[in-house]
Amino acid sequence: MNFITDAAIKAVKELYNTDITADAISLQETRKEFEGQLTIVTFPFTRFSRKSPEQTGTEIGEYLKANVSEVSAFNVIKGFLNISIADDYWLNTLYNQILSADFAEPQANGQKVMVEYSSPNTNKPLHLGHVRNNLLGFSVAQILSAAGYEVIKANLVNDRGIHICKSMLAWQKFGNGETPESSGLKGDHLVGKYYVVFDKEYKKEIEALKAEGQTEDEAKKNAPLIKEAQLMLQKWEAGDEEVIGLWKTMNSWVYAGFDETYKRLGVAFDKFYYESNTYLLGKDIIEEGLAKGVFFKKEDGSVWIDLTEDGLDQKLVLRADGTSVYITQDIGTALLKYNDFGMDKSIYVVGNEQDYHFKVLFLILQKLGKADTNSLFHLSYGMVDLPSGKMKSREGTVVDADDLMTEMEQTAKQRTEELGKVEGFSEEEKSALYHTIGMGALKYFLLKVDPKKRLLFDPNESVDFQGHTGPFIQYTHARIKSVLNRAGVDFTERTSVSTLAAEERELIVLLNQFPDIVAQAAEAYSPAVIANYVYELAKAYNKFYHEHSILQAEDEVSKKFRLQLSAASAKVIKKGMALLGIEVPERM
Repeated sequence: MNFITDAAIKAVKELYNTDITADAISLQETRKEFEGQLTIVTFPFTRFSRKSPEQTGTEIGEYLKANVSEVSAFNVIKGFLNISIADDYWLNTLYNQILSADFAEPQANGQKVMVEYSSPNTNKPLHLGHVRNNLLGFSVAQILSAAGYEVIKANLVNDRGIHICKSMLAWQKFGNGETPESSGLKGDHLVGKYYVVFDKEYKKEIEALKAEGQTEDEAKKNAPLIKEAQLMLQKWEAGDEEVIGLWKTMNSWVYAGFDETYKRLGVAFDKFYYESNTYLLGKDIIEEGLAKGVFFKKEDGSVWIDLTEDGLDQKLVLRADGTSVYITQDIGTALLKYNDFGMDKSIYVVGNEQDYHFKVLFLILQKLGKADTNSLFHLSYGMVDLPSGKMKSREGTVVDADDLMTEMEQTAKQRTEELGKVEGFSEEEKSALYHTIGMGALKYFLLKVDPKKRLLFDPNESVDFQGHTGPFIQYTHARIKSVLNRAGVDFTERTSVSTLAAEERELIVLLNQFPDIVAQAAEAYSPAVIANYVYELAKAYNKFYHEHSILQAEDEVSKKFRLQLSAASAKVIKKGMALLGIEVPERM
């Protein structure tokens, strides 16, 4: 719509003898209750028109209508000039752009970005929090790719440390050689089971020591199990063969389990980093920073950075004994990733409880001269809550991702069968459909909300074929495909339609916005922008579908045109949902 901006600049010059630039023109979508598709805010022009906002709007509107063939009408409401664009323009847009094979296809922008997400621990299965993280990370990667970026999807796996040793020790002591094969449990669930076993046995030891007169803190430190776990960690760090062997075996079980969960969730990665390979990184950078005066050493030999002038505090970066802390590893890993890929931007998808950590990390990297302010971004997101009693969790504290997906598929099955949407489906087709709808419901519900917001996820509410949900959009797509499949005519050629009904025009206007919506979502790192757009598009299509007969249209030209509009709608719905990682069924 640059032609409207250009024409408005000319109008101001000719009417008021004033030169303005494009950024002086506020062009926005016309509100639904008013006629028109574009609105120019006229208040800023009154200082050189020396007339009321209404009169100024009327004069500019008259100029545009007289000089721009695409402007068919206008109206002025207070300081807002609402412009109606001619049907010819929208028809040309449909045929020349929206229906073309390359509509909204990525145009490479030469920028490389890494999106790091998931970051699981290898001592337990993925849970509901991980689900939001994975869906956000994967969707943002899809959106950035659609916006022309070269994207690397990365996963930093927390595969070492005391929490891993707890699972290993509990399995060694209480496992009786149990394996995923012998138990029938997924590997990540089996290892998670022993993390819980450790916790139970550890608590028993604490209670026993307290009964002997020790304080809570003393008992926690002196319990034999925690001492054994700490010894195991030391042996791991020293490269003890037996400990390393057990660690590799149990981690292999977990990775097999994670792979299954990731596949079911529909997310993937291009590169895996492992903390066992990165935990010693960063120490050499600390030496470099000391030489530059970025860090300082305290009397005990520990190394710190003072960020008080930046509104933060002093932060430890190396312990007195020379061992690293998390921030040290993260500095080293950030540089390792850059050396591997040389990306222009690095996005970390991590919950908002780590906001402070990332402020510190980014500041340190900037002060070291290893990054600039625009090359790092923390995509911070809120917690996911469930209505109490809605889902049982495996360990009584968190909701397991696999259990959640199973429940979503069961809910989808129940709802779909109640509505009779699977007539003529084989058992295999039914199963695939329940998975598609269940996952669509889960993903859409979690992604339609701005990432920063905490959200309440209700599995039942998410599988609603009428609400602001994934299944509503999926059903709309299936409905369109059903119409297209029953068309019985070739509708590939341009028709002679010259005027549009309001619902037809609204659809074309919405479809035309899709590339801009992708660009907005990429800039904001927000799948919610896409999710809400696709919902509006599905609603607009349903309104069009109910107002206008397609297969029984009044004439052949109208029939073919409405089929073309339907095909374009199905294409954009499918593309939009794919950016959310959601499949759309061809029939239901």
